[in-house]
Amino acid sequence: MTQHLRLKKNAERRLKAGHLWIFSNEIDNAATPLKQVEPGQQVIIEESNGRAIAVAYANPHSLICARIVSRNTSMRLDRSLLAHRLNQALSLRQQLFATPFYRLVHSEGDLLPGLIIDRFDDVVVVQLNTLGMDLLRDEVIDALEKVLNPRVIVLRNDTSGRRIENLEQHIDVVKGEFDGIINVEENGVKFRASALEGQKTGWFYDHRPNRAWLNQLVSGKRVLDVFSYIGGWGIQAAAKGAESVTCVDSSAAALDRVAENAALNGVEDRVTMAEGDAFEALAALRSEGEQFDIVIVDPPAFIRKRKDIASGERAYARLNREAIRLIKKDGLLMPGSCSMHLDPTHLTDIVRGAARHQDRNAQIIYEGRQGADHPVHPAIPETAYLKALGVRIFRD
Repeated sequence: MTQHLRLKKNAERRLKAGHLWIFSNEIDNAATPLKQVEPGQQVIIEESNGRAIAVAYANPHSLICARIVSRNTSMRLDRSLLAHRLNQALSLRQQLFATPFYRLVHSEGDLLPGLIIDRFDDVVVVQLNTLGMDLLRDEVIDALEKVLNPRVIVLRNDTSGRRIENLEQHIDVVKGEFDGIINVEENGVKFRASALEGQKTGWFYDHRPNRAWLNQLVSGKRVLDVFSYIGGWGIQAAAKGAESVTCVDSSAAALDRVAENAALNGVEDRVTMAEGDAFEALAALRSEGEQFDIVIVDPPAFIRKRKDIASGERAYARLNREAIRLIKKDGLLMPGSCSMHLDPTHLTDIVRGAARHQDRNAQIIYEGRQGADHPVHPAIPETAYLKALGVRIFRD
């Protein structure tokens, strides 16, 4: 028998507007006790008057206690619905991209909460970030087989989202012979990355349009790429004609991959690497009198939870101040943030303050966001997490 969860009066308003999340304090526990739901179980969501309005999977131990998977209450999230959603997602990507390198499924943005799939040609890397999706592991694999039949399927189940839901951390190759190396193509530039040891799925597709914009401006310029990872920004800049590129990262393994990717694109003579803490590296470059035409600062999330907003904004401010010190009298700052809780207007304020701190002028000439293969759910602001600016920095 299917379990039902009834909402408190007026709690359905947000869901009717399109939202997919239900919070534990929105459940009428007197009518439908949340504790009676098995973790990961699929349930019928009811309005306060008892009318069924959606199907969701539930986790009574999570603040987001249910995530909607269909408004059709006769549906269930199974192999068939997963294949349907995958085909819908694939159709969009095939319209957007000429080559099979993209995020295939972006969780709520593709109406599959808790599921991330990145495609690297015939290799797909999957993240099952919630208990409800983790219980559908075999169905997800079967649906991928039906829709794509990839050569390799990797489960990167080592995410922070899984820790929140008390799920085990593990990485598995569930189909194919695989040495861990993925080939990536982005904006006409080639990369090699590790799907087993690299960050996230091995690559970050989300900044693709922001990199494409910057690539138009790099010819003949000195470029500094801070938090470079394996060179997504820096190698593209070199390949598009930058005079020199310096990539800074705290990971020696990531910088080894930068060197490999520079050689892969024939730009190793114009790319140098510096290992170390970003703030220390920026200070060292300043003490050496280095100046750059373009400085890219694309750090990991400084704000992971709402309680981190104040300290995170201070870190972003300090980072941008130090970056501006290294920009020539008329140059470009490219700050990025993947912190969901950083308001875009606050990033603008941070850059404005950092420029004035150095007695410099700032002109915002570009405002970027995540690529179209990371679709934003219009009812869920949290899905619009990525921010990027192109800022001209100059003196009077």
